[in-house]
Amino acid sequence: MIENIDSALFRGMLRQGAASLALNKAAVNDLNVFPVPDGDTGDNMYMTLKAGCDALKADASLAENASAAASGMLLGARGNSGVILSRIFAGLSKGLQDVSVTDAAVFASAMAMAVKEAYAAVPVPVEGTIITVLREGAEAADAAGSLEHYFDTLIPAMQLSLDHTPELLAVLKDAGVVDSGGAGLLSIFEGMRDAVHGIVSEEAPSGQPSSDKPPLDLSAFTEDSTLEFGYCTEFLLRLTRSKVDLDSFDEKPLIEWLESVGESVVAFRDGSIFKAHVHTFKPGEILNHVQQYGEFLTIKIENMSLQHHQESNAGNASFKLPPKKYGIVTVASGEGLISAFRESGADEVIPGGQTMNPSTQDFLDAFGRIRAEHILVFPNNPNIRMAAEQAATLFDGADVDVIPSATIGEGYFGIASADRDNPSCEEVIAGIKEVMAGVSTGMVSTAIRDTDSDGVAVRKGDFVGYSGKTMISDSPVRSEAAMALLEKMDAGSRDVLLIFSGEGVSAEEAEAFRAVAAQKYPYLEIMLNNGGQPVCDYILVLC
Repeated sequence: MIENIDSALFRGMLRQGAASLALNKAAVNDLNVFPVPDGDTGDNMYMTLKAGCDALKADASLAENASAAASGMLLGARGNSGVILSRIFAGLSKGLQDVSVTDAAVFASAMAMAVKEAYAAVPVPVEGTIITVLREGAEAADAAGSLEHYFDTLIPAMQLSLDHTPELLAVLKDAGVVDSGGAGLLSIFEGMRDAVHGIVSEEAPSGQPSSDKPPLDLSAFTEDSTLEFGYCTEFLLRLTRSKVDLDSFDEKPLIEWLESVGESVVAFRDGSIFKAHVHTFKPGEILNHVQQYGEFLTIKIENMSLQHHQESNAGNASFKLPPKKYGIVTVASGEGLISAFRESGADEVIPGGQTMNPSTQDFLDAFGRIRAEHILVFPNNPNIRMAAEQAATLFDGADVDVIPSATIGEGYFGIASADRDNPSCEEVIAGIKEVMAGVSTGMVSTAIRDTDSDGVAVRKGDFVGYSGKTMISDSPVRSEAAMALLEKMDAGSRDVLLIFSGEGVSAEEAEAFRAVAAQKYPYLEIMLNNGGQPVCDYILVLC
């Protein structure tokens, strides 16, 4: 059992981290296609880490090697993610100052410093990125035991955080991928964990970028092209005494200026070196401005329109969101009703319902947009169920079960009750059906003809209340038909009333109806939603 990290193990951890990233850098590259590609994240992070590995010395102490690695990464940092990675290891170095060996507790403290440095490098930290994966992993890791135990709790926590990044950044969720920088960081720490466990690659990783990366297609930007994405601009500036007072120089105004003229700014000062990464349409203006403070050590400027063309054609086949256990598809119409279903847990809401039944292909298309082991389908209408079942037999990308929800109410509460943490799909479905059995749904619509049904005299133009195919109430006043419907449905014996008002009902009228219902049924929890659905003026759901 490994209790301490000494200089030799630290060197091995960094090199194994680089080896791990080398195996995955092409996959990490494939993630980096939005919102605007910024080089290749996998390659940038790998070359940054390798620069740190190249600075390690066999005869140096742990603290000296931690400092050397951080300095190497500072000079070798490439791209936004590479710059942040260099700050992560700069923080580790600060946490390991004057340390010859470190146990799990000291390493955890150094990781806290790494988190602090990483966040400080980004003027406006964005959650759902590499910094989130680092922070949440470090916060969850258990430093109460051996180093092996620390890394064995760190890695799953980082993986969980990475899997959650699409929930924090809509652009990731829309593309169905996780954050590229976070994926690269996880790969590095997986290699470091392997080194702690004594697992070492037989061959040192190559220092070259991914071999399968094609060269930039310069013909993609012609004399007729318009610069759409600007330039990825990076520089390493040595602050000089002939231009600034190093002791009193404050880099914050310079960073604020960079933010005002560019985007995706990552900048920091390390001693007399100022490192910056910025997206801009006018790199010359930025370089001219910052040269008043010192002289350039390195400069890199890349046309991001060319990068965008290359990465968009490359695709993003790897590091897709891992399939979750359950995905949910349902059917509803009306903007508010669709939003309510999404909030209750539906992954896909197919527009449709009464008078506009979705097709089998509509269901297949929705299934294809979900990455899940099991897909649960709530048709919410008997006329829609057969198309859903037919689609279920045709789809081979997941196990599909059609839940026999006959109404909007059954579907809504059935979805909300689904126990997504239960590994048994059979038990999940059984629980959903049990909840649906306790749900009653009534609807109020305008009668289109005279009829006598179920003992109710329905007149054309009146408002009729019904449940399923059973007519329950009729009135020339909409709220009266709805209140009579509630009474016949025995609302007083229920706990919850969910009201979805239709597209033809004003907010004032719906609120007045809610108030009358609340007065008559004071012990009923009533929730009013503007469903916006056609056909039904009110959908009344009792549970």
